[in-house]
Amino acid sequence: MKNTALTATHEALGAKMVPFAGYNMPVQYDGINVEHEAVRTGVGVFDVSHMGEFLIEGPHALDLIQKVGSNDASKLTIGKAQYSCLPNDDGGIVDDLLIYKIEEESYLLVVNASNIEKDWNWISSKNDVGARMRDLSEDYSLLAIQGPKAVEAMQSLTSHNLAEIKFYNFVVGDFAGIENVIISATGYTGSGGFEIYCKNNEVQQIWDKVTGAGAKPIGLAARDTLRLEMGFCLYGNDINDTTSPIEAGLGWITKFSKKFINSEALEDEKRRGPERKLVAFEIDDRGIPRQGYDIVDSSGKTIGNVTSGTMSPSLGKGIGMGYVPTILTTVGSKLHIQIRKNTVPATVIKLPFYKG
Repeated sequence: MKNTALTATHEALGAKMVPFAGYNMPVQYDGINVEHEAVRTGVGVFDVSHMGEFLIEGPHALDLIQKVGSNDASKLTIGKAQYSCLPNDDGGIVDDLLIYKIEEESYLLVVNASNIEKDWNWISSKNDVGARMRDLSEDYSLLAIQGPKAVEAMQSLTSHNLAEIKFYNFVVGDFAGIENVIISATGYTGSGGFEIYCKNNEVQQIWDKVTGAGAKPIGLAARDTLRLEMGFCLYGNDINDTTSPIEAGLGWITKFSKKFINSEALEDEKRRGPERKLVAFEIDDRGIPRQGYDIVDSSGKTIGNVTSGTMSPSLGKGIGMGYVPTILTTVGSKLHIQIRKNTVPATVIKLPFYKG
């Protein structure tokens, strides 16, 4: 089990620690609902240093990224980030990721912790253009500072005007007394904020100053409820090696203006229309949908399964996502979730669940 540079700090704060993606991670400190509310109304900080970082450089860096990624990275300019995915050869997804253009011919790829080795091997196997690759995952830490008060609370820690960093843009500069930090206006909660990339030996100082400025430590459990309320996909739940980006509603990051791995098959799937799609639903009455529960029709026949589900702290009702036949994915369609021995009615809704 690996530790982040802040593991001892989390333990000292009384966090409940659990194994996650091979790391010893804080799942909660004061309770999911309390931490969830802190991010929705104030500001919280997550240690997500388990995420992976790859540096792709050289005159053919973009060529490699364009080949393995579904989105069009040629649209990136220095200081901009992009959400993308890595299609496999069989219609599924190797991983989803963020791409940062650091400099001309220099890109930072941020991948999921559970897929670091898989992604590295996959991208390396496709690197027939001579792009330079470095795995920085073991050397860098990542903090997510999230919530509507993030700008106000953190502004004193940097000389950069945080309010001027637009969504999916970033700067490299000073933060919490550390130079050459990436301050990125990205996030996974839907409540605004920043992600801070720094070296492992710098993250303790940044954590201390961020929490000193008012950010509440938040665990992975609230991170999951926050992202689900926004309908953001989680790799391993809502997308995986067998789900296509078209099925998953990720057509907006699948750009057929260029060729990439399996692009012809995916373009054909988009043209024909997928047989199933990822859908969002709310429980009509009482009940909490959980990953793996069956989705059934009115006669009790299994038509899909729940990929993510929870009791929404913001809405006070059960919410979830899952794959069902395309004919049942229009807003207002009725589904049923098999919650233990009970068949509970649910209604398809338009994302996000949480409207702010």
